[in-house]
Order: sequence, then C-alpha cells, then structure tokens
Amino acid sequence: MLGSKIETLLAVAEFQNFTKAAASLSLTQPAVSHHISQLEEELGVTLFVRGKGSLMLTPEGEIVLKYARRIKALYGKMGAEINNFRKQLTKVRIGITHTSESNLTTEVLARCSNENNNFSITIITDTINSLYDMLDNYEIDLAIVDGTPSGHALCSLMLATDYLVCVMSNRHPLAQRAMVTLAELKQERMILRLPTSDTRILFESTLRSIGDSIDNFNITLEVDNIATIKDLVRKGLGVSILPQSACAREQKKGKMAVLPIENLSMMRETKIVYKKDFTHMDILQEITRVYHETVRSYQ
Repeated sequence: MLGSKIETLLAVAEFQNFTKAAASLSLTQPAVSHHISQLEEELGVTLFVRGKGSLMLTPEGEIVLKYARRIKALYGKMGAEINNFRKQLTKVRIGITHTSESNLTTEVLARCSNENNNFSITIITDTINSLYDMLDNYEIDLAIVDGTPSGHALCSLMLATDYLVCVMSNRHPLAQRAMVTLAELKQERMILRLPTSDTRILFESTLRSIGDSIDNFNITLEVDNIATIKDLVRKGLGVSILPQSACAREQKKGKMAVLPIENLSMMRETKIVYKKDFTHMDILQEITRVYHETVRSYQ
C-alpha cells in the first residue's frame, strides 16, 4: 500500500487546502495536518507556507512533491506490471504532443495494438516539457516528440525526419505551383500555430536565420489545434505552415495543397524518447516498423 503520508502530501499539494484535502481522502483535517507534520519532521524541512487563503509549497516542498509523484507512479507501475505479467499482456503508456494528434503517430499506435492482441497502448497528449517530466516520474513509458531532450537523463531513437511546409486550399491560385516564395507568402492571410508551439518556433527561428521576421507576414489568426487549422485552410480562409506529416492524409486524398517554401529548409526530427531502464525494446522496433509501413502507404 502506498504510504498514507505520501497520499496526504499529494492531496494537499493538489487542493492547496487542508480541509479540501481531508475531504478527498476521507480523513479529518487534524489527521491531514498530522501527516504533513510527521513528514516534515522525518525530512527536516518545511513543506508548506500559509498564503492568503491557501497553502504554498516551499522550495524544499517542491522537491519532496516531485519525488512523491514519482513514488506513486512507480508503485502504480509495479502493480500494473505484475497484473500484466499474469495476463501475459504488455501495456504501454505513450505520451505524444498536440502536433502528433494530427499526423500519422496515432494511426501507427493504433495499428501496433491491432496487430498484436497482447499489446495495449494508452495515449497521453501534452506539451513536450510536460511529457519529459512524466517520463522522469515514470508516469509514461515512452514519448514521441520532435527534437532531442536536453537536461533529462533520457534515451532516444530516431523515428522519422519531417519538414515544415506551406499548406493551402486546392482552390488557391498558388496550389498548382511547385513551390511558394516568401514574397508570395507575405501577401497571404496566414493562420499559424501559437507562438509557443514548436512549429511556430521553428518557423520564426528559420526566418531570423535568413534576416527575415514573422512581423513581415500577415497573421490573421493564431490557433493551437492543427485539425482546426487544416479545416480553415481547406475552406480557403488562409494558408498555414505545418509539418508535412500532419497533412499526409489530406495531401494523398487531394484535399489540400502542400508546397515547399523556396530557399527555406525547416527540418525536424521525430524521436521515440524513453528512460534508460525501459526494457521492452521490442516495442520500439515494432513502432518503428509500423511507422515506416504507414508512411509508405501514403506515398
């Protein structure tokens, strides 16, 4: 059983209130306070300071909370692996970015689980940094992301190379061209990802590298969801810059024009990221195999 003091710490950190934490744990408020006091005495630190109407973690409390979450995740992982062993089943929790929701990644993972009855996948979607934290804390087993993690004790396996491209409606006057120029793009209404997205960051950094700026473009709409952007583009409401893999289905079905941008190379690497103690290397091989088969089916 996971220690009651750890459970109490996690609840208090979540609700930032002893009374609400007590209610969620079916404990009394004094019992919750006692658990926190015991933990503070054992560790020789102060975990919380009382703010105006709420509790705030101290810097030491942040460290303890990080490891408490890791302990809970590891405890759950242990129970799950024991249960999976008994059932001769392999369950894997895979984190993906919001971009991956719109490219081939989810289809690949679905194909992997369909081809093997003993292989079950849970997909979690979040930002890259959050996925790295989940990996560190054993809350997920793998992450499929763009780029290589830095500042984390993680391993990675190259899955694919992708490129940012210009996408537009098939009815757009430029749709039949072999490429689009930056000068032409500057005359278009642009629908882009949010400035914090990796797609947008790569586009802007590439522009800066050639002495240009995003300020020289007519950005009429910023949207976080790639599926929404593609829908607006297909309706002729603007053009966008998206990963080529995110538009593979639409391109093959003739629902959208996908063009390279002259003199602008925006390559990104998609990798499977995992911890050094990940043991199911056969799963990495299977995902890679199915990914390349799926890519070929769209070419």
